Parts: sequence; C-alpha cells; structure tokens
Amino acid sequence: MDQQPKLSSRRNFMKDAASVAALGALGAGVLLKSCSSDRTKKVNEPQFLDQAPDGRILKAGVIGCGGRGTGAAINFLDAGPNLQITALADVFQDRLDRCRNQLRERKNVEVADEKCFVGFDAYQKLLETDVDLVLVATPPFFRPMHFDAAVRARKHAFLEKPVAVDPVGARSIMASARMADTAGLKVGAGTQRRHQRDYVTAYEQIKSGAIGDIVAANCYWNQSQLWSVAPQPGWTQMEMMLRDWVNWRWLSGDHIVEQHVHNIDVVNWFTGLHPVKAVGFGARHRRPTGDQFDFFNVDFVYDNGMHLHSMCRQISGCTNNVSEWIVGTKGRSNCANMIEDLDGNKTWEYNYPLNEEGQPSPRAMKPAMEQEIIDLVYAIRNNTPFNEAEDCAISTLAAIMGRISAYTGKEVTWEEMINSNLRLGPSQLSFGPVDVDVYIPTPGA
Repeated sequence: MDQQPKLSSRRNFMKDAASVAALGALGAGVLLKSCSSDRTKKVNEPQFLDQAPDGRILKAGVIGCGGRGTGAAINFLDAGPNLQITALADVFQDRLDRCRNQLRERKNVEVADEKCFVGFDAYQKLLETDVDLVLVATPPFFRPMHFDAAVRARKHAFLEKPVAVDPVGARSIMASARMADTAGLKVGAGTQRRHQRDYVTAYEQIKSGAIGDIVAANCYWNQSQLWSVAPQPGWTQMEMMLRDWVNWRWLSGDHIVEQHVHNIDVVNWFTGLHPVKAVGFGARHRRPTGDQFDFFNVDFVYDNGMHLHSMCRQISGCTNNVSEWIVGTKGRSNCANMIEDLDGNKTWEYNYPLNEEGQPSPRAMKPAMEQEIIDLVYAIRNNTPFNEAEDCAISTLAAIMGRISAYTGKEVTWEEMINSNLRLGPSQLSFGPVDVDVYIPTPGA
C-alpha cells in the first residue's frame, strides 16, 4: 500500500518530538490489495479477510476484564484457528470472574486458576506467562504503562482506544510504539473504523481523488448520557472511581477523548494530517457523577489551513448524531458509504452485503471489532508491518488538545501538547483515598 506521503508527515512530526518518535502505522484494515499513488488512476477495490490464516497456536491474555475486554477476547477467539485465551488480569476479582464465566459459557474456554491475576500488579504477573499477545482494555489512564510493560516483555498487543488521558501518556505510547517496531512486534488499536469495510472502501475512493482536495471537515458524537455507578458502602474512593471510571477525567480523559477520538481519528486518517491548534468550549449540566463536561465544541485547525468542526455531547433527550463529513474541491463524503458532487448528486455508494431478508444492510457486513483482530492476527502470522499505536496516540493527543482548550477557554497548540508535562492521576495506586484534584473546570478562570 502506498502511504508514503502520510508516513513522511508522521516522521517529520516525530523527528521534531525527538525521543518520543514512533514509526508510522500501516494497518488500515486492508491486507490484500494494490493501491496506486496516482490519483488519476482507477480505484482498486480493497480485499478483506473473513478469517485470519491458520498457523501455530497464539495465546492471548486479557488485561482489563470488563465488557470491552471480554468482547475483545471473544473477537480474538473468533478471528481464526488455533487462537487461545490463556490468562486474565483485572484489579477486581468480580470482573475477572465475570469474564472467565462468559468465556466458559459462550466459547467453552476454561482459563486455569494459576493464570488468573487480581490487583494493580496483575498485568505484570500476566506478562510473565507464556502469552504471545495481550488485549489491553483497562481504563485509558493505565494503557501507557500496560503497553510499555507489554513491549518490554516482547508481547504483541491490541490497545483499546484512547491510548492515554494526558500528553505524558500519549508520548509514552509513541515511544513504546517505536520500541515495538524495533522488536518486530505487531500492535493493533481500537480505532476500528480503520478496519470497517465501508469506511476503508470510501477512503480508497477519496484517496484516488473522488472529491478532490479536502478543504473542510465536521465530526460528531452526540448521544444520550452514558452509564454511571453510584458509590456503595464499604468502597474506598479508589474503588468508587475505578468502577465509575468513564465519568472521571483522570481515568477516561473525558468523553471527548474516550469516545469522540473515533471521529477525530477518521478525519486524521482521511486527510493524512493532524490538527495543529484548537479553540473550544464546553460545559457540565446534567452529569450525575464524576468531574467531566457534558459537551464539547471545538474548532480544530490543520497546518494546511483546513478547519475541523468537532462536536460531542452525552445528554439524554437531545438530538443524536454520530458521523464524520469531509468536503473537497469536487464533492463531499460521509466517510462511510456515500460520495456526492458539489451539486448534491450521488457519485458513489458502498454496496453492502445482503442480510437474511435479502436486503443490503450494514449489519450484514463483518463487524469492525472482529476485522481489527483478524488483521492483527494476520500480521503476526505473516510477519507483515502492523503498528497502529502511533496513529491512535496522535488522534488521542488531538482530542486532549481540544479538551484542554475547552476547559481553559484558551487556544491550545500541538507544540504545547508535545512539550506539556501534564500528567493526570495519582502517583501511587492503592485502594483508599485518591490523590487527585477533583473539580469542574471553569473556562477563563
């Protein structure tokens, strides 16, 4: 795949960042295709694998056994032959037990007692086992340290998004990504739209010039209130925060980072760029727990002058919208299944497979969360370049830049993020009081 312009921009950016350099990621969900850098040539249809190829047994361990960790484990088992889940790690016994039971009931997989680890150091014990790769689905705060440890243990990795909650963590991921490349390790990331078949096909159309040069973009993740967990008698502050992690800034990065990173990443992917500054605003009106905002609205500016209008909200009873739009000199696209010209005439549409009723349906398409694991296993078994950590870290850092701008009301630049010493979270991890500042940010203060 010819992605040299994208990789060159990444390398130039990382050279400026010196010791946090990371090599460009190649995985875009397409494993078998021929691409041309000549934008005037015919578009080559991407080809996808429905299953990873056979090979030696690959053993995986799950770090973070909540709903997403359990889902990733099942995706891994379904990705192809000779794939096993052999170890589990979580800070809570009940979460580990729930994951273990679901693997037993749904996939007839039994994880041995001696391969189940609980506590803040559980990930270290798991990495000492004979697993070949780890599925990291802990709250985002923990992902930089878990990825660093996995690379040092010479394990392939799948990292859920986002990969950090602060600039220090994002740069740690970049440095670990470089170490992973040096060690020949393969790394997947949970920005699964890069593996979603309609998105990847639309990307190839646009890369070949279907809408001309991209000049503007919009992206949205507006939805109802997300889940929350009320404190229970006997819980320490640490346990309360961990069980309610999606509502606490130091654990999730706030929802512009934890969730909206998907949409920001799509724009970065389609343009091959990242924003260089942000001006945003946001507020908190309805959230029942935590210390985060309910909505963000950010104007991201890219170094070619392009503006991205970014909007995300988690408030029930409002209009929902999860989408991305890019506008070019010849047309526009929703990045997924449609391209139209400047007059609104549809010029391309994705052909979805047929469902059981014989109707085209996105639900009949291979789910992206399955495809991303298939592509990772393919890369491991065929020793092909595959490292998505850097791209995910860049999109994560862009979302952090937008968050900080909204919190402060100030313009925030990429250079400031690359040089920032901001680190969220406590310095010591233990059950009891948590040494973090809990407050609702006040822009302009």
